[in-house]
Amino acid sequence: MSPRRRRRGPLTPPKEVEMRIDNMLALVKDTARDLPGVYRMTSADGEVIYVGKSKALRTRLLSYFRAQFPKDKGARILREAATLEWEILPNEFSALHRELRLIKLLRPRYNVAMKRDARYHAFVRVSRGPAPRFHVVRGAGTDETGTYYGPFRGALQLEEALRELNDVLGLRDCKLDQPMHFADQPDLLPLPSRTPGCIRHEIGKCLGPCVGAVREDEYLARFRAAKEFLEGAHDAPLAPLRAQMEASSDALDFERAAVMRDKIKRLESLREQFARIRFALESLSFTYDVKGEKPEDARTYLIRRGRVRDEVPTPRTAAERRALDQRVAEVLSRTERSNATVPGHEVDEVLLVAAWFRKHPKELKKTKAIEVPKGDVLSA
Repeated sequence: MSPRRRRRGPLTPPKEVEMRIDNMLALVKDTARDLPGVYRMTSADGEVIYVGKSKALRTRLLSYFRAQFPKDKGARILREAATLEWEILPNEFSALHRELRLIKLLRPRYNVAMKRDARYHAFVRVSRGPAPRFHVVRGAGTDETGTYYGPFRGALQLEEALRELNDVLGLRDCKLDQPMHFADQPDLLPLPSRTPGCIRHEIGKCLGPCVGAVREDEYLARFRAAKEFLEGAHDAPLAPLRAQMEASSDALDFERAAVMRDKIKRLESLREQFARIRFALESLSFTYDVKGEKPEDARTYLIRRGRVRDEVPTPRTAAERRALDQRVAEVLSRTERSNATVPGHEVDEVLLVAAWFRKHPKELKKTKAIEVPKGDVLSA
């Protein structure tokens, strides 16, 4: 049985439901306070059905009891819940981060699987397999293993630019499950002679890894060249386009020269977007101190490239500060993926951190920059 669709037991009698709701309401009125925090609602069989956050917990929780059943989602969740729990956190950022981590861990069925923001951005995903390729996806989905570049805005423009990159380097753009057969891959069984079968290969736009037209190492070398171009290491894919543009111009074929010029602009724009992503991730590397209601509630977040790597009580003594410095050194000593890539399961956290400091620029004054080591290896 899928973990997302649980078998329901017999319906709870209405009187018992009302009693549960009255008990939860009394608990909120007696003990909840208008402070930042997260809350969770759990069904009678122990399933966490919803996780939420608020910068004013008491007000948010009381709103559930004013919702109209069955019109409002909140009322439906409340009627299914048997218990209501919450925890106080230092500020709204702490609540946002804790909510995200709980949703990823618990996958409550009344929450979306990933944060909503991810669905409104486009990402370039690196496919796996013997002939990898880039493809555009809208949001990270539920893939916990893929490698993503982004987030970007404008999926259509992103797809057009990637198509230009594929064409100039001969990379495939066929369906992900297309069988590959390289020129240096022996046949295990006798096969009939192959027909070309790949239109892009026939017109010189693809190396043809699916029809045995290229060795595996040759294809992978082109793919690495594409990644290095996107990483800003060289301009190799632009050179043939510039040569064609100049040749067309010299031949007075200005229409073709304009086509080549537009292709170059799309590729330059794509690389600039990747550069902005790298800069954003590099600029989001610091420690971030968050004050709580009491001095002992203060927390320090260690953020590296837009992702929270650790969360500790804010140091109050010299010994605690030395311990934090040691922890920072440990985190920075780890070699990570290249600057422009984000593992699939961390995309939402990068979006959350970036959005928080974009919305609250004054919070940057509470941060202390850390120097991220250069030369991290590219992800496979």
